[in-house]
Amino acid sequence: MCGRYATTRSSADLSRLFEAFDETEGADTVDYNVAPTDKVPIVRVSADREARVLTAARWGLVPPWATDPRSGSRAPSKPAKSLRALINARAETVATSKVFASAFERRRCLVPADGWYEWTRSPTGKQAFYMNREDLTMGGIWGVKGDLLTFSVITVPARGALAEVHDRMPLLLPPERWSDWLSATPSDDLLTPAGDDYLSTIEIRAVGPAVGDVRNDGPALIDPIEAGLLF
Repeated sequence: MCGRYATTRSSADLSRLFEAFDETEGADTVDYNVAPTDKVPIVRVSADREARVLTAARWGLVPPWATDPRSGSRAPSKPAKSLRALINARAETVATSKVFASAFERRRCLVPADGWYEWTRSPTGKQAFYMNREDLTMGGIWGVKGDLLTFSVITVPARGALAEVHDRMPLLLPPERWSDWLSATPSDDLLTPAGDDYLSTIEIRAVGPAVGDVRNDGPALIDPIEAGLLF
């Protein structure tokens, strides 16, 4: 999974949808071009409230031993590899990884989204795609470093038409799986990808190149280009 997605529902809508206390303090939760280190809404279980809460968190999990909070988005020696490793956690290793295992065991979260972006190579260069379904929810893990709340998105091997765009996709959780993801005892079953019936309802559309610049935002980013719906 690449490092961009869209989340366009208000905090009020999200708190109602997930039956969660809104702790975002009215922060703007609409972003059509979420990039690493952006603060966006997640849903987690609060030990203090003993209930679900909607919280703003920074994308890019910071390991508990890190001394530099920027380590959730990069590392000086191998920036590209570190970026992928900390914004996304692979389902195959999340339960055993030194970085992610503790969070997977005790601090899982739901990541609201409307869709995510990927890029493919074409004869004319890179082509951006937007994978969309109105009620997408991605499985994630979260952590705290000082007063900084951060998270990563779990990824799984892509299936069906989605594999034509990229070999990875987020772990997508239909509503009936939300409670288990947040609270159940860790198990391989939690990491089972969504079924083919669910995946077949995801729209895959070609979009323009503007999403490639993190400074760009707004609904025009997800408008289909002439190529339209490809799969």
